[in-house]
Amino acid sequence: MGLISNGTTIFDNGSMASGFGGSLNFISKQTASSSASISFTSGIDSTYKEYLFYFVNIHPATDSADFFFNLSTDSGSTYNVTKTSTFFGAYNDESGTSNTLGYFSAEDLAQSTSDQKLFNDLGNGNDETLSGSLHLFNPSSTTFVKHFISNIHGYNGGNFAINSFIAGYGNTTSSIDAVKFVMSSGNIDSGDILLYGIA
Repeated sequence: MGLISNGTTIFDNGSMASGFGGSLNFISKQTASSSASISFTSGIDSTYKEYLFYFVNIHPATDSADFFFNLSTDSGSTYNVTKTSTFFGAYNDESGTSNTLGYFSAEDLAQSTSDQKLFNDLGNGNDETLSGSLHLFNPSSTTFVKHFISNIHGYNGGNFAINSFIAGYGNTTSSIDAVKFVMSSGNIDSGDILLYGIA
C-alpha cells in the first residue's frame, strides 16, 4: 500500500521499498583486550558518503579516564587533523540529587590537532562502561571539510549517568582514511567498536 493524499498518490509500494533512507553495511569490528588504542585503517574510503562507528560496552583499565578519537589523512601514520567542535551533555547521579544539562566549553576544540574528547571520566568498575555512536560524513571528499556527530551514554567514575553530545568538523579537504580511539590514560580494557557504511 502506498501513500495517497487527497486523491493524489504521493508514493507507491515500490518507492516505499527502495526509496527511503539508506542501509547499514557492516564493514568491520574490533574488540578491545587491554588495547592501547583501537584504529580503523581500512574500510574508510569513497564507497559510502557516511560512516558509522558503534561503541558497545567500552570499559577502561583506568578509573575516570576520558575517551577520545582523532582522524588521519595518511592511512594512520599520524592522527593530527585540525578540528573545531562543540560539546554539551546531561548528567544525573544515582541519588538523583546532582543533575544538569549544560554546554562544556572546556571540551571544545578550536582549530586544534589534539584528540577530540567523546566522554568524560569513564568509570572502571566492573559494571561501568560507555556505549554510543560516532557519525563521520563524506570522509573521502577532496572539496569539503569532514563533519562528525557523536552521542554517547556512559557510567561515570563518580556514579553518574552521563549523555555526551559532540559535533564538529575536521578542517581539511584531504581524504580521511583512518580513525583512532584512545583513553586519556591506561588501556581500553574491553568492548567492541563496529564500523558500518551507510548507503
